[in-house]
Amino acid sequence: MSPAIAAKEGGRQRRAGSHHHCMDVRSEAPPALALCEDGLPGGEAEALLPEPGSRGARGCRGELGSILLLLVLYVLQGIPLGLAGSVPLILQSKSASYTDQAFFSFVFWPFSLKLLWAPLVDAVYLRGFGRRKSWLVPTQYILGLFMIYMSTQVDMLLGDGEGRGPDVVALTVTFFLFEFLAATQDIAVDGWALTMLSRENVGYASTCNSVGQTAGYFLGNVLFLALESASFCNKYLRFQPQPQGIVTLSDFLFFWGAVFLITTTLVALLKKESKELTPTKEEMKGITDTYRLLISIIKMPAVLTFCLLILTAKVGFSAADAVTGLKLVEEGVPKEHLALLAVPMVPLQIILPLIISKYTAGPQPLNTFYKAMPFRLLLGLEFAFLVWWAPKVKHEGGFPVYYYVVVLLSYALHQITLYSMYVAIMAFNAKVSDPLIGGTYMTLLNTVSNLGGNWPSTVALWLVDPLTVKECAGAQEQTCGTTVAAELCTKAGGSCVTTLDGYYVESVICVILGFGWWFLLGPKFKKLQDEGQSSWKCKRTN
Repeated sequence: MSPAIAAKEGGRQRRAGSHHHCMDVRSEAPPALALCEDGLPGGEAEALLPEPGSRGARGCRGELGSILLLLVLYVLQGIPLGLAGSVPLILQSKSASYTDQAFFSFVFWPFSLKLLWAPLVDAVYLRGFGRRKSWLVPTQYILGLFMIYMSTQVDMLLGDGEGRGPDVVALTVTFFLFEFLAATQDIAVDGWALTMLSRENVGYASTCNSVGQTAGYFLGNVLFLALESASFCNKYLRFQPQPQGIVTLSDFLFFWGAVFLITTTLVALLKKESKELTPTKEEMKGITDTYRLLISIIKMPAVLTFCLLILTAKVGFSAADAVTGLKLVEEGVPKEHLALLAVPMVPLQIILPLIISKYTAGPQPLNTFYKAMPFRLLLGLEFAFLVWWAPKVKHEGGFPVYYYVVVLLSYALHQITLYSMYVAIMAFNAKVSDPLIGGTYMTLLNTVSNLGGNWPSTVALWLVDPLTVKECAGAQEQTCGTTVAAELCTKAGGSCVTTLDGYYVESVICVILGFGWWFLLGPKFKKLQDEGQSSWKCKRTN
C-alpha cells in the first residue's frame, strides 16, 4: 500500500531470488558445466567440505560467531533499504508531486538489477585480502562515509518548509547510490555466507538473511518514522510536547554511518576468510561466459514467453501497491501510523509462505498464481475505497480506531494474495530452472519478475498528476492544468480544487487491464508449466 509497507515485490522481500552467488564466472569449464553438486560453484562447493583429517562440520554453537556476524551484516544491509522506503512518505507529507514520487521510485531498482554486476563482484578481488572482503569492506566504508556526509546535507535536500521544497533529483541520486551500494554488499555477503559456514550449517545463512534484513528494514523505516514524528513522540514517549521528534533523518544517518564504519573496521581486522579453492586463470573471460549464458537463456522460446508475460502481469496492481499509501498520507493519515501497520503483519508474513508452499509444491504452481490474481485485483478497488473513505471519517483528533482496523484487515488480505502469487512464481522458477546452471538461471527469472513489479509502479506514480483534473475556484478565466497555471490561479486570488483525482481513474484502469491480462494471457501463462523440461534446458557444448 505504500513504500513503507506494501512494496514487497520490488526488491526487499525477494530474498529467494538472491542466488547470484551461485554463478560460476570462471573459464576452467564451460559455464553450463561449471557448477558442481547442489548448484554451487566448484571452488565454493569444495570450501564447504570438511578439510582432510578434520572432525567434520562443526555444530551450530561452534559457528555461532560467524552466524551472528552474518546477522549483523544483513541488519546493516536493511538500514538503507528501510530509509529509502521512508523517504516517499516524508516527501508526501511535504506535498511533493506524484511526478516527483515516480522519479524517486527509481531508487528501488538496484536490488532488482544486481544480476547485471554480480559476476564482476564474484570474479574480481584481491586474493591477499579476501574474495568477499575485497568488496564488502570498501562498500560498507563508502556507505558509512556517505551517510555521515549526507547527515549534513539531507535537511537542506528535504526543504525548509518555507518556500523551498524538496530537491527530489538530489535525493533520488543519493538514495539510488545507497541502494546500489547495499545491493553490492548483498552480493558479497551472500557469497561469503557459503564459505563462512560449514556445509552442515550453511542453511542458517538464509535465516540470517531473512531475519537480519527484515530487522534492518524495520529499524530504518518503522522505528525511524515513529521516532521522527513529533506527534507520535509527544503522545507516547514524552511528558512535555516538543515541535520535533526524538530523532531527525540527519541524526539517524550520522548514527548508522558511524555504526557502518566501526563494524566494517572490526570485520576488516578481525574476521579472516576461508581459503577457497578457486582457479585464478582467465577469470575475466569467465565473466564474459556468464553474460553469454544469460543471453542464451533469454533467447529460449519458453523463457522469452515467460519474461514477456511476467513483465506485464503486475500492471493491474500498480496503482494499489504504489499510490495508495501516499494517498492515505495526503488525506491526513499519519505516516508513522501507516508504517506501524507493518508490525502486526510480520507473523502473517512468516506463516503464509509455509502454508502456501503446500499448494505450490506440485507440478502446477502457477495455478495458485492464477487463482489469487482476481482477488488481488479486486482489493485494488477496495484500497481506492479506503482512500475515498478517509476524509469522511476523519475528525479533529485524527481517525477512529475502526478505520485503522479496516485498513489492517485489508492489508492482511492483500498480503495473502500477494504471497500466494509470489510463492507460486518462486516455486515455478525453481521447477523449470536447468539444474546444471540453476543459480544463474533462477536469478535471471527472479530478476525479470522483480522488474515486472518495478516498472508498473514507476509508471503508475508518474500518471497520477496527468490524470488528475483541477479547476481554479475563486478566479475567473484561470486554470490549474500546469504548475505555472496553478501559480497564476493563486496570484489571482483563487485556489486549485481537484474535481477528478487521477488515482481513482488509474485504479479503475489498472483493474480493467489486470482482468484483461487474466482473461486473455493468464491461460497462456498457466500453459507454460505444461512445457517439457527440454523446453527450459540450455543447449550446451562439452
